[in-house]
Amino acid sequence: MPLLARSVQTPLHIDVRRGAVADLGAILADGRISAGGDVAVVVGPGQGEKIAELIGPSLGSADVFTVAGATLDAANDLGAKLRSRSYDAVVGIGGGKTVDVAKYAAMRRGLPMVSVATALANDGIASPVASLVTDGIKGSYGVHIPIAVIVDLDFVDAGPERHNRAGIGDVISNISALADWDLARRVRGEPVDGLAASLARAAAEAIINHPGDMGDDDFLTVLAEGLISSGLAMAVCGSSRPASGGCHEIMHAIDTLYPATASHGELAGLGALFCTWLRGDQRRFAQMSACLDRHNLPRVPADVGLTGEQFAEAVAFAPRTRPDRYTILEHLDLSPEEIRDRLADYVDAIRDLGV
Repeated sequence: MPLLARSVQTPLHIDVRRGAVADLGAILADGRISAGGDVAVVVGPGQGEKIAELIGPSLGSADVFTVAGATLDAANDLGAKLRSRSYDAVVGIGGGKTVDVAKYAAMRRGLPMVSVATALANDGIASPVASLVTDGIKGSYGVHIPIAVIVDLDFVDAGPERHNRAGIGDVISNISALADWDLARRVRGEPVDGLAASLARAAAEAIINHPGDMGDDDFLTVLAEGLISSGLAMAVCGSSRPASGGCHEIMHAIDTLYPATASHGELAGLGALFCTWLRGDQRRFAQMSACLDRHNLPRVPADVGLTGEQFAEAVAFAPRTRPDRYTILEHLDLSPEEIRDRLADYVDAIRDLGV
């Protein structure tokens, strides 16, 4: 019998709304993840006490663990603590760093993981990837996709606006990543997963074409769902390809050469816009530039405190961050001087757009 369909691993439960953290016990019970609340709750140092207070009434049987920093050591230490008793699941509540530590520790212990996002900074909230630092270098580690993904818009509202806006840059960078994937298909014969590409593209298009902003619950919901869809796209094809191309190579290069310059999403959006310029896609370039400008996100190196020379150095270094990946950067193989020339033209083009 021919294969008629394929099985796709996705979360059992997705919930984007206000008050989700306070209702966590009921959500886990309704989703048949934990009827009695015997879960390990992982929080960051910033809002751990508030979260513990909110979940107390509905998760009286839970143990709360506080982690600081998204490091491999922190994840391994948490994994050791999870041996203290039997848990139904690990629940990571917080921003991307806390969630990534919880994802990795849960995988090491063979436990299902529930991702509860309190910020919308990047697509890690639903991805099968944990970004952790070891020996001062950030690496990407494959993990199980969360069994449930929950976003509490009350916490998102209360967080730093710049931090949440960064997620916009991460989602729209899918457009550049998908163009790189198609380039690799045409030049190297790399297979493209149509379902993964569709999920990633729909997420980006929803953000680019949405008229709302961060003060609008409808827009926040679309952003949250876009980040979740990007994570699912990666899970579907088993790699970060649908959401990571030259844009993320540039982001990783800046993180390596100039640490703490800007957030993941801010740099991904900037890298995507520059790669789109290199690709010569003027329609997409204008569309993406307008979106980034509308949401007060970086479009030129100076917006993240980098000189043109520093950004050009990062672009030249970028292919070394993903040696197995073929993107517009590897395709053009520009010399340092050519990169500087293209960057000067790019900055002029941004200025000429008048937005």
